[in-house]
Parts: sequence; C-alpha cells; structure tokens
Amino acid sequence: MNRYLKSAISIPFLVAICAFASGNNYKNFDVATYATVRDVVLMNDPAYLESRWEAMSKYVKYDKIYLETSRDMIIADQPSLDAGKKFFLSKGLKVSGGITWTVDERNGVTFCYSDPKQLQKAIDIIQFTARNFDEILFDDWGFPNCKTDDAIAAKGSQSWSQYRLALMDKVGRELVAAAKAVNPKVKVIIKYPQWYDHYQETGFNLETQPKYFDGIYTGTETRDPVNNPMQIQQYHGYSIARYLTNLNHNDRGGWVDAGDSGIPNRYAEQLWITLFAKLPEITLWPIYTQYTPSMRADGTMAPDSRLGRIAGPVFEQVDQFIGKLGNPVGVKSYKPFHSSGEDYLQSYLGMIGIPMDIVPDFPTDAQTVLLTEQASFDPAIVSKIKKQLTDGKTVVITSGLLKALQGKGIEDIADLIYTGRTVSTHEFMAERKFAEVKSDSEILLPQITFFTNDAGADIIAYTSGSKTSGDPVLLKTRYSRGLLYVLTIPNAQGDLLSYPQPVLSEIRNVLAKDMFVRLDTPSQIGLYVYDNDKFIVESFRQEPMRAVVVTDKRITKLRDLQSGQLLTGAERAGATVFEMPLNPGSYRVFAAE
Repeated sequence: MNRYLKSAISIPFLVAICAFASGNNYKNFDVATYATVRDVVLMNDPAYLESRWEAMSKYVKYDKIYLETSRDMIIADQPSLDAGKKFFLSKGLKVSGGITWTVDERNGVTFCYSDPKQLQKAIDIIQFTARNFDEILFDDWGFPNCKTDDAIAAKGSQSWSQYRLALMDKVGRELVAAAKAVNPKVKVIIKYPQWYDHYQETGFNLETQPKYFDGIYTGTETRDPVNNPMQIQQYHGYSIARYLTNLNHNDRGGWVDAGDSGIPNRYAEQLWITLFAKLPEITLWPIYTQYTPSMRADGTMAPDSRLGRIAGPVFEQVDQFIGKLGNPVGVKSYKPFHSSGEDYLQSYLGMIGIPMDIVPDFPTDAQTVLLTEQASFDPAIVSKIKKQLTDGKTVVITSGLLKALQGKGIEDIADLIYTGRTVSTHEFMAERKFAEVKSDSEILLPQITFFTNDAGADIIAYTSGSKTSGDPVLLKTRYSRGLLYVLTIPNAQGDLLSYPQPVLSEIRNVLAKDMFVRLDTPSQIGLYVYDNDKFIVESFRQEPMRAVVVTDKRITKLRDLQSGQLLTGAERAGATVFEMPLNPGSYRVFAAE
C-alpha cells in the first residue's frame, strides 16, 4: 500500500469544509476545473499554486475545483492534499475529490476488478478520498477492459457485455458503500464518457448505476470531428447531455477537455454546446491546460491562460441569455438500455438541423417518435410501434431498424423489404416538390423495396445513370390512424451531411413537424429548441451564409436575445419564414413573438 495512503487512512476523520465557498460567480451555471494527482502532489508549494491561480482566474471565474487523489496508482500525499484544499477554499472555491481508476492511462490499462487485490486497492482509495471530501467525482476511466485468465474464467459463457455489466453494478455498489461507511455525508458522482453507444461492452450500466450513485456527470468533449478516430460530431455534446439528463434528471454537469483545442472555434464551441443543454456545472479538464505562461514585452514570462482567454468570454456571453431559455425539447428517440446499432446517429441528425432528445423509455406521449436500430433491443418494440400508430401518431423508423425487425413482426404493419443490396446515388426527386436535385458526391444507400399503393416514397434517389430506376430515401405507409415512415440511412452515416438542402428540409418537415421552428438550410446548421418559444441556431460551417428559419404561422417576429434586433417574417405556405446571416462557428439566440 502507498505509504501516504496508509498513513492517511489512520489519521482522524478529515473532510474539507466547503460550505462557505461562494459559487455562483455566473448567474446560471458554475465553472469547475480538475487537478490530476500529478498536479495535486505539487500543491505543497505556495508559489506553484499562486502562479497558476493568477493565470486561471485572470479570465474565468471559477466556483469549484476537483482535487484528484489517485490515477495510475499514484496516491496524493496528505500534506499536499491539505495544502491544495486550504488554498482553493481561501479563494472562495468549493473543493471536491476526484479519482481516476487507471493502472496505466497512457496504455489504456484500467483496474481489473475481478482481481481481489485490485478491488481492495480501489476500496482503500475511495475511503481515503471520502475521509477528505464530502463529494467525489469518478473520471470516466472507471471501467474494466482486462481480459486476464481470471477475468476470462469469471466471464464463463456470458458475453463480455453481460459479464462486465453485472460486475460493474456490483463494484459500483461496493465502492459507494465503502465511501459512505467512512463518511455518511459523502456524495459519489460517476462521470460517463462520450461514447454512450458502447458503454455496455465495458460495464457502464445506465440501467442501475444512476439509481445508487448520488449523481452523474457527462463527458461532452467532442474534439476534432474529422481527424480523430472517434469522429464524434459537434452536436454530440448536446445530444449526450440530453440523453444522460433524461436517465434520472440528476446530471451534475458537463466535462470538456483541451483535446484538439488548437482547431479554430472548437474549444469555445464545446463549451457553449454543453451549456445549451442547460447543465448546472461545466468542468474544464485538466487544470494544467488552464495555465500557459506568455512572454512580456521585456522577454520575461507572465502567468497566462490561452484557453482561459477563450473560455471567459464564452461564459460571460452565454450567461446573459441561458437563463431566459426554457427546458430543451426535441424529437424523441428511444434508446433502450445497453443497446447499440447505427451508433450516434442522433448526433448526425442533429448536424442536419433536427433537434434530438434521446430517452431511455419509450415515449408514448410523443406525437412523433424516431426509432433507430437501437430500438431493436426492446423485444416488444413492434407492439409499441403498433400502439403508437393505432393512437394516431407518427413513427419514423430507420433502414437499420427495418433490417433488424425483418421476420420479427414488422411485416404485420407493412411489407417493406430491406434487400441487403447497396445502390449509389447523387440525384433526388420528390413528387410535386422538387426534381433532379443533386449532391456533390456519390452516396451509397441500402436498398429498400415496397409494394405500390401499399406504401409510397416521399423522396426517391435516382440509382441509375439513365434515371430510369430509383429507390426510396423516405417512404411512408398508413397503419390504423397513424403514419409509419422509413428513413433510409446512408451506408456511411456522415453522408447524411451530403444530402442536398431540399432533401434535408423534407426530412426535417417529417421528423420535426411538431416543433414550432424548423430549418430550411444546408447541413451543418444546428437547431436547439426550448419549450418557451425560444431557440438557438448554430453554424458549424466554414463559410458565412444566410440561414432560413421556418416557424409556425402564429409567430410573426423573432427577437435576437443578444443584440435586441427584431426580425419580421414573411408568410409562406401556412408558415412564417425568416432569413438571417450566420457567420462561421457562431450562433444566434431568438425569442418568438
């Protein structure tokens, strides 16, 4: 056992007194930072702390700091931990603890909880941390990925998902209980990473963990959406925050790290998208990225913060309007626990201007429901679809879900066939609306066939050079009093962003028909909608443009909540249309009047 950990466990009960820390430096959210254990062990040096605080607080008004007690089997020594707590409390910050459950983070080695010695080590660490803090935040490395002989034997005939979900439910309960055994007041918060469609493979158990952890935290970092192996789209920072908030409405905050912050607008964009989701706290990880010395005119170095210069103005600006916005709303998309398929599709749909709201329970009260391949993990999904339709509602299923439900009852609603063949297109038509609309590149689509007059195509993709054959991009059929749509998803989900504007607007008009506001724009324009007739339009594009916003007819004016500018709309086809300029990497906030 680490000598500092051993001595700390034997000392009297130690808890940071955080109640007098002010917080609320911004009116509508708190800002936190996180010090890794490698920073914490340096905090016994007052000069180290003062120089970094001078840089950090120059641009950003911090409310809280998490002091990490362990990472990579390094344990914070008690004197440095005490010095850090005392210093930041004196600056008016709330001080909480943090833990990262890694053995070797650089090589992706996490705790192997099937090993009794490593599990006991984890219990020792959390009890040490609970003796020092009334709140503990787990970094999102709290998952097992080991495949040791012991782990393989323990798994037996189960899948890795089944084994790890059960294991981490058990381990999570043991760690929370161990913390509360030494500090009954402690709150233990679990942070989930941004890759939610793959949680189950490494044991993140959204079905059980949010019920016994005292709160959850969301990884809203999305970094580079192109030159990064994960290729997570910008809108994902919002959609994952909404999904995890919908789990138990106890999402404590969003976490943005400094990865790929050199990309223009990328760091700022991650911050404001996190706040658009109305999370109560945002953490800037890690503390050392908030300190970057700069050179004075005389050649000497001064404490400064490159990222602070970006973050500070973002927080000031968002704080002026975010409290005026209501609760976020969007198209309900049902994702059962431990499901996968068409991974992160909702975030791609967000990138084409469809407000999304992912939910863990089937939304029977929604007038329009989007069901992706994930919904196939619910064995009763076909009966739930039928119930929505017989109630006179609209259900939109994707081509991936159609494929998954072939032979499982979907034929009882409509004879739609996922052929397994792939077709290529770059030209589209819609009956009575547009024809010969082209994309800039070829798009590969799964081929779906249907029976004439039993179903019909709202959008057709020409799939031959002669334009004498085509396949549906969006088709519909009636069932009882409802409408079933099938949305064909390109083989490469990113090709959704290549659909021409008229195709996108037709899709939006079906999926977002219950929204009071919709977009009529190219892709890479985001829309965030709130339940008090307010909304945000954001450009992810690299060039300026004029965006077209379509609202319900009852709305005749839009008030820009930042500039105060009043826009007057024009009537078009029973709706009101507004045009507005959008600069690259920017957003505008409106109240409908």
